[in-house]
Amino acid sequence: MADPDKISSLARMKALATAVLVAVAVLLVLARSQGWNWIGAFAEAALIGALADWFAVVALFRHPLGLPIPHTAILPRSKARLADNLAAFIRDRFLDTGSLVARLRAAAPADRLAAWLRQPANADLLAGRLVVVFAESVDFMDDPRVRRLFLHALRRRAGSLDMADGIARLLDAMTEHGRHQALLDEGLQRLYAWLDEPGVRQGFAGMIVDVAGREYPKVVATLGLVGINPVELGERVSAGIIAGVHGLLQEIAQDPAHPRRQAFDALVADYIGRLAEDAGFRARVDQAKRDFLAHPAVGIYLRELWEDLRAWMSRDMQRPDSRLRRQLASAAMALGASLSENMALRESFNEHLERTVESLAPELRDSLAGHIAATVKAWNDEDLVREIEVSVGRDLQFIRLNGTFVGGLIGVGLYALNHLAV
Repeated sequence: MADPDKISSLARMKALATAVLVAVAVLLVLARSQGWNWIGAFAEAALIGALADWFAVVALFRHPLGLPIPHTAILPRSKARLADNLAAFIRDRFLDTGSLVARLRAAAPADRLAAWLRQPANADLLAGRLVVVFAESVDFMDDPRVRRLFLHALRRRAGSLDMADGIARLLDAMTEHGRHQALLDEGLQRLYAWLDEPGVRQGFAGMIVDVAGREYPKVVATLGLVGINPVELGERVSAGIIAGVHGLLQEIAQDPAHPRRQAFDALVADYIGRLAEDAGFRARVDQAKRDFLAHPAVGIYLRELWEDLRAWMSRDMQRPDSRLRRQLASAAMALGASLSENMALRESFNEHLERTVESLAPELRDSLAGHIAATVKAWNDEDLVREIEVSVGRDLQFIRLNGTFVGGLIGVGLYALNHLAV
């Protein structure tokens, strides 16, 4: 919508230029009737200049006096060509890849981002905007149709996953460079520490006494008669068993070539081979996956998990001291500090951003140029003429005024030359 002040200013300038044209026309008539030759020469040439410039200015926007004179109404008639030329000019002069990358490099975006994120107010502002995005996402996902579609897509994606091949690849990667042995070492250490816990020792002792009392009641009764406490005996037996297991675990942990380690290697290798080559075993793994996904409890669990997560996020985001917002703000400030303190990270950020711009710029610049051209072509002719005329029309009215006075001066000059020649 054109600015009303500009419209008023243009109207005043048009009225002034037209008034000057009428004035020189009246001056010409008066000069001819009174025999004022010098003034007549001025008025005649000024009127010609005023009419010529009026025609030129009007011809840019519309047909003068509504007459379909060739090569008039230039802007409406050439709108498509002007749109294409404007789009090409912006694309080639402002959006070429080299210029964009150069401007991006000069802007040092990583430094600017680091300085911006280190300000607590900015980090909190960013966190607030992200929380709004999360809230909208939660509301979108809360739609039963969307949730149902999401769960269906999740099940279908999981159903198409080759579980046997995935497990085989995972185990193969774990066995590379003996990583599975490191996992075995960790398991041995945890088992060793677990057996050392007092509660575990007491549990084993109690279990031994219970089993002996059920399976060998006469033996237990005989031990009591000869003065042996079954509970104390159970504790000693438990301690002996645990000590034996401890010894075995230490042997396995200290000997890289221990037979149990080799048996573990063979077990993993056999399992990988069966997952990769045994069709029957692969089918059982795949069936187990399908049975798991088809079980009603899985769907209920996923729905309940989502409901719990959504409810927590909704409650948290509604609180003034939102934990999620604090965490996001903290993460933003930490990112700003890392960028500020780590030159290598800043260089990496800038380089990746430049490569992204280089890869996207050609497509974006062509798309933007096409959008500009299509937008201009879609404008109504009258709207286009009005907008451009309001923007530059006031200056064009000065051309009419200048043409009037310059034409008059030229007329006086020519009249003088003619008389001097005589």
